[in-house]
Amino acid sequence: MDTTTKSNWLATTFKLEGSVASIILPRILAFTGFTVAICGLDYLGYPIYLKEIGDLTTNVVYNLVLGLLLVFRTNTAYDRFWEGRKTWGILVANSRNVARQVALHWPTQTPIGSMDRDTLLNLLVAFAIATKLHLRSEPIQDQLRDLISAEQAELLAEAKHPPLQIAFWIGMHLQQAVQQGYIDSNQATNLDQSLSQMIEGVGSCERISSTPLPIAYRIYLKRLILIYCVGLPFRWVPEIHGWALPMVAVVSFILLGIEEVGRELDNPFGQDANDLPIDDICQTIADNINQTKAINVTEQQTASQPSENPSECDASSLSLTASY
Repeated sequence: MDTTTKSNWLATTFKLEGSVASIILPRILAFTGFTVAICGLDYLGYPIYLKEIGDLTTNVVYNLVLGLLLVFRTNTAYDRFWEGRKTWGILVANSRNVARQVALHWPTQTPIGSMDRDTLLNLLVAFAIATKLHLRSEPIQDQLRDLISAEQAELLAEAKHPPLQIAFWIGMHLQQAVQQGYIDSNQATNLDQSLSQMIEGVGSCERISSTPLPIAYRIYLKRLILIYCVGLPFRWVPEIHGWALPMVAVVSFILLGIEEVGRELDNPFGQDANDLPIDDICQTIADNINQTKAINVTEQQTASQPSENPSECDASSLSLTASY
């Protein structure tokens, strides 16, 4: 996905990456070719008796219905796109919250086998990556090699729902931490709530990717566009003759382009230019987790100790208040 906030207007207008022009070009050429055939018949003097079809393109009811359907198609697709982005935002926020709470309440250097703090933090990154691969229907191969054990990798390769399996492992780590006394029951409850929200986020993404627009609606919209573009030559060729060629090409580009934009946004979890930047989001989660893993017990204790000089403490409080 192109995440550029500012770009040249002209360069963006003629940009090919992310554009639907190359996708709809064959259809535009088909309608233009059909117009060429009608122009040929008109040039040879053959009468065109289907002017009523052309009159349909100027019918108010027909144009109103087609316009409303195109607007609804685009709005529905963008709602799915934005819902997917908000869901991934929830995944990022909850992974940060879990990592923050674990870093604050769990000592850094505590050898308890595989149930240590860094293993739990690595599983948060693995959860995000596994969710990405799950939504793209891609197998888990070497993407998680540095985050999980070889035994866990084998289990994920056979799991039908890898993110759920990783969430189960995270829950086991939290339960082990409670038993070891590193976090209490209240902290474990808060962490479990964040984990539950992460699982709900996966479910929301699955709902978007597995629930396409009803086929009846898609068929009806495509048929309306087909009838409209086929009727345009019969409306324009008798009046403007050869000038109908560019007119049909432009109108078909507009209608087909709007419909294709909606189709591009239907499933925003792929790897196309118009999909969500899930790879970047997963990298952001990994960077945040690595930053959290760098926090050690000494830094936490130093930060929690009160200052020996009360004046320094008062000055820092005044500075903090001023910053707000």
